[in-house]
Amino acid sequence: MQNHIVKLDGGDTTVIVIVRVSPHAEILYWGSRLAEVDPDFIDTLTYPVPNGRIDVTAPLTLSPEQGRGMFSSPGLEGHRRGQDWAPIFTATSHQHHEDDGRLLIHCVDDIAKLTLDVELRLDPDSGVLGCRHHLGNQGEASYSLQRFAVTLPLPDRAAELMAFHGRWLQEFQTHRLAIPYGGYLQESRRGRHHEYFPAMIAGTPHFTETRGEVWGAHLAWSGDHRIRIDTKSDGRRFLQAEALYQAGEIEIAGDATHATPWLYASYGAEGLNAMSERLHRFVRAELLQFPVETQRPVQLNIWEGVYFDHDPAYIMRMAEAAQRLGIERFIVDDGWFRGRADDHAGLGDWYLDETKYPQGLTPVVEHVHRLGMQFGLWFEPEMVNPDSDLFRAHPDWVLGLAGYDQPTGRHQYALDLCNPEVFDYLLERLDTLLAEYSIDYVKWDMNRDLIQASHLGQASSHAQTERLYALFGELRKRHPATEFESCASGGGRIDYGILRYVQRFWASDSNDALERQHIQRGMSYFFPPEVMGAHVGAERCHSSLRRHDLGFRALTALPGHMGAELDPLTLSEQQFEQLRHYISLHKEWRALLHSGRSVRLETADADRLQAQAVIGDEAAIVIVAQLATPSWAMNEALRIPYLHPSKRYRVTVLDRPEAARDGSHTMRYQVPWMAQESIEATGAWLSEAGLRLPQMDPESALLIKLEAI
Repeated sequence: MQNHIVKLDGGDTTVIVIVRVSPHAEILYWGSRLAEVDPDFIDTLTYPVPNGRIDVTAPLTLSPEQGRGMFSSPGLEGHRRGQDWAPIFTATSHQHHEDDGRLLIHCVDDIAKLTLDVELRLDPDSGVLGCRHHLGNQGEASYSLQRFAVTLPLPDRAAELMAFHGRWLQEFQTHRLAIPYGGYLQESRRGRHHEYFPAMIAGTPHFTETRGEVWGAHLAWSGDHRIRIDTKSDGRRFLQAEALYQAGEIEIAGDATHATPWLYASYGAEGLNAMSERLHRFVRAELLQFPVETQRPVQLNIWEGVYFDHDPAYIMRMAEAAQRLGIERFIVDDGWFRGRADDHAGLGDWYLDETKYPQGLTPVVEHVHRLGMQFGLWFEPEMVNPDSDLFRAHPDWVLGLAGYDQPTGRHQYALDLCNPEVFDYLLERLDTLLAEYSIDYVKWDMNRDLIQASHLGQASSHAQTERLYALFGELRKRHPATEFESCASGGGRIDYGILRYVQRFWASDSNDALERQHIQRGMSYFFPPEVMGAHVGAERCHSSLRRHDLGFRALTALPGHMGAELDPLTLSEQQFEQLRHYISLHKEWRALLHSGRSVRLETADADRLQAQAVIGDEAAIVIVAQLATPSWAMNEALRIPYLHPSKRYRVTVLDRPEAARDGSHTMRYQVPWMAQESIEATGAWLSEAGLRLPQMDPESALLIKLEAI
């Protein structure tokens, strides 16, 4: 009997899966698209058998098995009363659905009475590879599952790793390291992931935005997770990702199954931009579900404008000013419900505070709607303050271990979503409020790590995340026209799992434009700009106390889902007109910004100068940010790839800082092309030769338009 060779093609990518009769399945190739694959080719990649080891080379399957002699991290760890702890699966059948790029592989272990179903899909358009596993228990006794991971092989040349780290106010930071030996592992056990976004990128040494091969992978899961990249002592490399289970958390009953989250992966033959472009295309086509297909509305959130000090008359005046700015969605943040004078009390009591709103919330909602804006409201449904009516009535609804104390976070506890009474209460409250007040948009926050995530004494971190998805799903079903934002103290819950239910992420609680340049750049590797909430904050940032001029703040926010986080009534006339100008500028270009190819441009002075572009068929927008004092007295020429090489482009400056003008304190004469109304150059010239940049002050930005002639 012959081996079965399955060739999956999608976009510019090919994945070759070999389903062996004796008796396993593994990915043999994952890379640039191949026109032809002959079964005879397979022998060119067959591994030898070294001395000093077992007499066969154990396969590196999608779920590596310790029982076969694969001594690295296995894909499955579990047992049934101490037995069946090292299952060995035989691939018994497979189905290839060529129309949508799916491959289903059914595997069995008759001794352990377990089944493993592997689901692979190479998206035909984008070339993004999705993979997940289903473990079935065919025995009578339950199976205790400790680990269940998806494993993807990496080629020998993937010798450098780019990973993500961070913290609150500094999410999506990146770092690099070589992986010649051993492995690199990151875990998140907080119930959210400010510190470790669930993704890693491997590539050929010194890969850049435009050069080198890269393989990026992201686990679509909003809870605890583990992700790693390993180099085995025999030289083979792999990436492995999984939802992280606490002790005793997953018990699979007889005839039941348990699934991993999806692991999504993208290959780029020409650097990080190629990888990102495929992921952005996949997100737009497969994951994002906007209630109404329209351009993303510019929004104003009142949190940093008034905090807990809610005065309906003043808020309505803020709405009027927001409308004059060009704002299209107005959001009332924390502080509208009972007992909420600060963050010490009130969470869980989702009833309007009638002392703050004696006429109810309806006049505010109707006023916002009459002004032609959508109305949004802030919630933090998963949490409860000890000082609340809900906690006093139901202290047993808290997520925790009976008899043990646990610390609060932001003076609050988490609620046990696995408790049906808790779930039903939250569903009823949100359902009622969304219907009563005609709420167009929900800002869903989560301001606390999960500690003692337990239901009835058993670990429930995984189930808590699944119940959160269920709550979102039911609310989306009942209110299909309402949009949802995943906030979670900023970047604490940003992933493809929650993206099936929300349409926007709050990238970070930091509105510091300098910090945001790094945060948004890191986020852009996996997310297109239209889901990235980016706001123009107050002149003095509340999180860092740093001050930036309005131009830098606005151009930092401009490419994302733009908004403002301030009190418009406190702006000077000049500031008001400036902000209105930038909002108008965003609206003029947002169709391109939120549909074009979003790329990061390479700069020689990368620690001090960052640039990005959004490329369309007939136009492009380039944003250059000077982060710190330039290293040299004259700035570099910025190359702008991905333009059509034979087209001529008219290059125009849309916005510039003061220091980019002639006779400024930085330069006697600036770059000559900026003294003209516009210049023309071919796409090939701009890509290969570039555009000499002006000298700019630290923490300032430049906006350039390119239009095909």
